[in-house]
Amino acid sequence: MLVLGIETSCDETAAAVVRDGRIVLSNVVFSQDPVHREYGGIVPELASRAHLESIDFVVGKALSDGGCLIEDIDLLGVTYCPGLMGSLLVGVSYAKALAFATRTPLVKVNHIEAHLYAPLLGGNGIEFPAIGLVVSGGHSSLFYCGGAGEYEFLGGTRDDAPGEAFDKVAKILGLGYPGGPAVDAASGEGDPGRIPFPRPMMGGGDCNFSFSGLKTAVLYHVKGHNKPLLPGHVADICASFQEAVVDVLAAKTFSAASERGVSTVIIGGGVACNRRLRERMISEGRLRGVSVHLPGPELCMDNAAMVAGLACHVYNTEGPSGLDFDAVPTV
Repeated sequence: MLVLGIETSCDETAAAVVRDGRIVLSNVVFSQDPVHREYGGIVPELASRAHLESIDFVVGKALSDGGCLIEDIDLLGVTYCPGLMGSLLVGVSYAKALAFATRTPLVKVNHIEAHLYAPLLGGNGIEFPAIGLVVSGGHSSLFYCGGAGEYEFLGGTRDDAPGEAFDKVAKILGLGYPGGPAVDAASGEGDPGRIPFPRPMMGGGDCNFSFSGLKTAVLYHVKGHNKPLLPGHVADICASFQEAVVDVLAAKTFSAASERGVSTVIIGGGVACNRRLRERMISEGRLRGVSVHLPGPELCMDNAAMVAGLACHVYNTEGPSGLDFDAVPTV
């Protein structure tokens, strides 16, 4: 089965062709970073306009790169929630029109669940049940995963998601946008134990997160310095902040795995690209005898391959979604 996936939940226009839910034939992502960089964050109206301008080209390139025509596609998958309403509407409307015109079945896909499916792409064998962690600019959530497409929500962020906190810290330090890669790069020269930033909610005994206070702690540290920051100090701030985020994510994830008695962890979302998070999760997993699965960096960021993969699974278990569903900005 050839599946064409479409993803426009936030600020990347993406399309991909995936065979049988696992084999990625093409994965095209059009980044809007240049559009939003001067504003230091995503402007929803500009995001939806950029999707309108690029979606037809992106879908055409995904088909071309995958060596197929639209007539070869057996199934369409599209992200319908959660995300920016205007952005979601572009993808959903385009996918519905394409499905109607070509008489191809269409499946609606939850963006967060698609991130949990990403580690399965490429034919990777994953033993379920598992604990799933999704970390990105808008989400920080833990799930109990009974299998592909079977998710029980355990907890999530009460305020800022990790990626949002990275962006805000980068803005405080003048590192530019997007903040995640900038902070990660700067942290490489820093000492992660130099500044004792708090670990919010790490000992709370639940699966919820809070990163707003950590971001505020960085702000107060910078304001209390009362003089221009030297590059070495910036590196120490980045490394110490990043270590605090990673400590919380690792503690919550492996605590949930222990409580549920599972030996598999899967991780998805844009922050899963973070060098230190990847290192820590893998090393912690080895110490605990837990198998940790992360997608490659190109499948951590918002992409349509994960949408197409999950759409194939949903279609095989539940059938098509029809054309009467709506875009939904919240879960």
